[in-house]
Amino acid sequence: MAQNKLKQKVEALTRVVQQLIKEVQINASLAQGTLTAFQLHIGEEEWNKVLEELKDKEKRNTKKEKKLEIPEEEELSPALRK
Repeated sequence: MAQNKLKQKVEALTRVVQQLIKEVQINASLAQGTLTAFQLHIGEEEWNKVLEELKDKEKRNTKKEKKLEIPEEEELSPALRK
């Protein structure tokens, strides 16, 4: 009996995941079509300018990102020290 319920739940989750995958594929297709239409609308030269600006912005953002800094033991509050 419990095995049957578990099987039903797994099948239901499988259907949900399949539907989610379909929706992601639809969104990816829509995004690709939108980008293609935008590229055709503004032209190749303007598209290349926009692309370069985005690449430069991404480079600046990655340089600004900070790594996780772990404080030294003496900087920790007494409750957190070993």
